[in-house]
Amino acid sequence: MQDSHTPVPADETAADLGPLRLVSAAAVGLPERLAGRLDEHLSRFVEHMTQGLLAASTAVGLDVVVELMELEVAELAGPKGRHNPARAAKRHGNDQGTVTLGGRRLPIRRPRVRSTGDQERELPLESYATFASTDLLAEQVVARMLAGLSTRRYPAGLEPVGSGVEQAATGTSKSAVSRRFVAATAERLAELLARRLDDRRWLVVFLDGFGMGEHLLVGALGVTDDGTKVPLGVVEGTTENKAVCTRLVADLAERGLDASHGVLFVVDGGKALDRAVRAVFGGKALIQRCRRHKERNVLEHLPEVERPLLQRRLRATWAIGDADQAQAELEALARGLTHKRPGAAASLREGLEQTLTVNRLGVGGSLLQTVESTNPVESMIEIVRDHATRVKRWSSGEMTLRWAAAGMLAAEGQFRRVKGYRELPQLARALEQATADQPGPLDLAVGA
Repeated sequence: MQDSHTPVPADETAADLGPLRLVSAAAVGLPERLAGRLDEHLSRFVEHMTQGLLAASTAVGLDVVVELMELEVAELAGPKGRHNPARAAKRHGNDQGTVTLGGRRLPIRRPRVRSTGDQERELPLESYATFASTDLLAEQVVARMLAGLSTRRYPAGLEPVGSGVEQAATGTSKSAVSRRFVAATAERLAELLARRLDDRRWLVVFLDGFGMGEHLLVGALGVTDDGTKVPLGVVEGTTENKAVCTRLVADLAERGLDASHGVLFVVDGGKALDRAVRAVFGGKALIQRCRRHKERNVLEHLPEVERPLLQRRLRATWAIGDADQAQAELEALARGLTHKRPGAAASLREGLEQTLTVNRLGVGGSLLQTVESTNPVESMIEIVRDHATRVKRWSSGEMTLRWAAAGMLAAEGQFRRVKGYRELPQLARALEQATADQPGPLDLAVGA
C-alpha cells in the first residue's frame, strides 16, 4: 500500500484516484450542476497530486475561494446574464487582489460589484475581506518567529503548497516579515497594557525583574480567585528604580486592580518594588518576600561547605506554621551567624519579617509552594526568554517590550491553574481579615 504522505507519480494518478471520480459523479442528493463542479475540483486535485497532498489541496482551495466570491456576487447582483430591473447591485469587472495562505500573500483575481442608482459605490465582498485578512498572516509570522525562526529563514518554515503557488507568493521577504512582526508585536504590547482588571478578584500578584540584552524589565503576573494565572503588564527599567516600579504598579491600579479586600504581592526582594506597592495600595497590600531569592542571597555569603546545612535550617524554619515562633528561630539563626559570618547574618535580617507573611496568613499545603516564591512569574519569564533565544541584538527598549509582551501572551496559552487553587478561598478570607483595618491608598492620601 502506498504511503499517504508520498507524492503520487503522474502515471499512477488516474488508476489510484479513479474511484474518487466515481464517487463524485454519484454524489447522493447533489444536483447535477454541483456534482459536475465537484468533478472539476477532483480533476484539479489529481493534477496537482504530483507535488503532494497539501499542494493539491491548496490548488483546489484557491478554486473554492474564487467560487465563494462568485456566489456572493450572485447574491448581490443576481445570476449572471439575467436582466433584473429591480436589482440593487451590478457586476463591475475584476481587479487584482491578494489572499492569505500558509504565511504567504497570494495574488488572486477578485470580482467587483457596484451599487445601482444615482449614487454608485463599490460594494465590499465579505468573502474576499475574510480571505485577504492580514491578521491571519500576522498570526503566522508571530507564531513562527516566537518558535525561533529567523526572518531570513522564514520562507523555509512554510508548508509546501506547490511550486506554482510558491513562485507567485509575496510577503515572505526578510524585510516584509520583519515589518509585519514589528506591527503584530506592537499590537500585542498595546493589548497587554490595555487589559482591564476590574472584572476579577485578584488574590496574588507576582512581580519580578528580568534582563533582555542590556535592557532590564519588570513583569507582573496575577492570580485570580479561581487560580487562573494572567500576565498583567511589563515595563522597561530596573527593580532598583522606584519610579519605574511605581509606574508598573500604578498602572495596574489604574486599569482596575482592586485591593480593597487585600492582595498578596510576592516580590523578588527589591526595595523599590516594596515601596511602590505600599505607595499605590497602602496597607491593603501584603508583601511576601521570595524565599528562594532570600535563600540565595544568604548562602552567597557562605563557603560552599556550609551552605547545605544552613539551607536545610532555613527551609525547616519557614515551614513552621506559627509565624512568631518561626521569626524567633530565624532571629536566633541570624545571631548565631553574626560573629563568624556577619554578611550572611545581615542578609538574613534584611526583610526577615516579609519572608513570613504567608505564615501569618495561615497558608499551607500545595498553595504554599505557589506563593512562597516568585517561581510562577519566573516560569513565565523563562518562556519569554525561550521565545527570544535567537535574537542576537536588542536595539531598543521598545523592542524588548514588544518581544516580552508577545512572549507573555504566548505563555498564557500554556498556563494551568496554580498549585493549591482549591485553597484560595481560605487565602481570600485571610487577606480580607488581615487588611480590614489597614488604610488603603485613598486613606493614606487623606491622612497626609
